[in-house]
Amino acid sequence: MPEVHRADDRFLTRGDGVSTRHSFSYGDHYDPANVGFGPLIALNTETVDAGGGYDVHRHADVEIVTWVLRGSLLHEDSTGRRGIIEPGTAQRLSAGTGVEHSERNASTDEPLVFVQMMLASDHDTAPEYAQADVTRGPGLTETIDVHARATLLVLHLEARAFVTIPDAPRSLVHVTAGTVSLKVGQPQDTELHEGDEARLTAAGEYALSASAPADALIWQLER
Repeated sequence: MPEVHRADDRFLTRGDGVSTRHSFSYGDHYDPANVGFGPLIALNTETVDAGGGYDVHRHADVEIVTWVLRGSLLHEDSTGRRGIIEPGTAQRLSAGTGVEHSERNASTDEPLVFVQMMLASDHDTAPEYAQADVTRGPGLTETIDVHARATLLVLHLEARAFVTIPDAPRSLVHVTAGTVSLKVGQPQDTELHEGDEARLTAAGEYALSASAPADALIWQLER
């Protein structure tokens, strides 16, 4: 059976012009039974007011993968990168021995919503930056390589469409828009709505479908 986590049950942090829903223990939120899933240790949905965001802060030993849902993200980091990330671009910052970065809403009048994910990293040298344009189409699309035994896929389902997700030691489905039905070894489907998440361990292949257009992020994890 999938382990289902509902959107409203995710940890919530509110700051000055920022609110965050956390899938795993993060910051002041600690649950010893929910510190990660395989190498995935953070999956945060960030909502940032116009002109708001996070000033310079430091990370080490993690892969930071960012996917913008709505709006424009202004990114700067100590590798010298500065740019605006919008929907359709996957960004990866491998912190390595240590990196500083800031993330702010590039707009002064529109909100920003993005998902930021962190994984335990196999990259242990100088920090490294990468980004990739992801052509959105029906079904599954690969996003960007990471220094971890993991693959991030973007799923877009049209109305009455379905896909089969291959077997993996662990798989995580995080719905970013609409409603997705998950079927895996049980008589009834599990409905996942925006912000909901399903975690599957040694479940074999499974199917995802939708009666109306829907989107999700899927992590296929090798351990």
